[in-house]
Amino acid sequence: MGSGRHAIRFTYLSQEDLLEAGCLDFRLAMDAAESALLAHRDGDVIFPEKIVQIFKDETQERINCLPATLRHEGVCGVKWVSVFPANVPEFGVQNLSALFVLSEIEKGFPFAVMEGTLASNVRVGAMSALAARHFARDDARVIGFIGSGEQAKMNLLALKTVRPSLAECRVSAKTAEEERQFVGELAPVLPGMDFAAAETDGASAMSDADILVTATSAQAPILQAAWMKPGSFYTHIGGWEDEYAVAKQCDKIVCDDWETVKHRTQTLSRMYKEGQLRDGDITGNLVEFVAGEKPGRERVDERVYFNAVGLAYVDVAIALAMYRRAREQGKGRELAMQETMLFEHSDIADYVRL
Repeated sequence: MGSGRHAIRFTYLSQEDLLEAGCLDFRLAMDAAESALLAHRDGDVIFPEKIVQIFKDETQERINCLPATLRHEGVCGVKWVSVFPANVPEFGVQNLSALFVLSEIEKGFPFAVMEGTLASNVRVGAMSALAARHFARDDARVIGFIGSGEQAKMNLLALKTVRPSLAECRVSAKTAEEERQFVGELAPVLPGMDFAAAETDGASAMSDADILVTATSAQAPILQAAWMKPGSFYTHIGGWEDEYAVAKQCDKIVCDDWETVKHRTQTLSRMYKEGQLRDGDITGNLVEFVAGEKPGRERVDERVYFNAVGLAYVDVAIALAMYRRAREQGKGRELAMQETMLFEHSDIADYVRL
């Protein structure tokens, strides 16, 4: 097998490894996200375009490849993520699955392969929470959801982390059964919170909420402007979930990266392409508020719209933070990619097929 000098090994981390290591930690994720946003601003991140393969236009079933390099960490990573919205109604299984591969950039060898659904969903919640830290009212009490899947659940946990004053959660979904599942899974995690299933009534879930979250796979304007009261904070997770009037009535519109958002198919990008939203209408990117370059909430009655399209370098940063914590906790399995170089195998001739 050779001396092992040319062995390449990496750590495999399952979702259970990550959970047992305490990686479902939004403060950990938010710290990693802040660091990545600032590093990107400083030109210390390589952020190529993602590769998207869509298999059904009507349902947006797809597999995406999202690479990024954190130069200051010496790490290149990639997220391989599938999004199949029909999985839930047709097969009763989750609609998103993901893997991360992390490599060092001295020799270029991989050092980690990780289950990525956890990090991916945590990133969605962490970015909402970062924005809420700057734009949600300190005394926010009621949070409303349209959508009840994994990303909605992560958003509730993340937003509760930065706004512990939240005491009531209302949820509307496509079916009452999905709402009951949401409540049944989250109520034991947040025993001090009052939960209300809205019986698929979006207005009931969102009206008078201090924080509004839409996290659906819908391609229709479900959220109505009339449901968003003055002083509220709205975090937009999906594609086209809200009518244009929602953004038009907001005092601030903030994105994770406006240049990325406006080339996608979300509400704001649709408005931009139709000439109903201009570059000057965007208050700023989240990093400008994280860095203290622009003020966050300035009045109690401000409506604020936050749109995060998802940035691969933030995903990679969160995955790296989770990897490090898991290794500190002794989690994961070491696997060999190779024990030696190909032609160092003494019996290589036995494997050749001519």
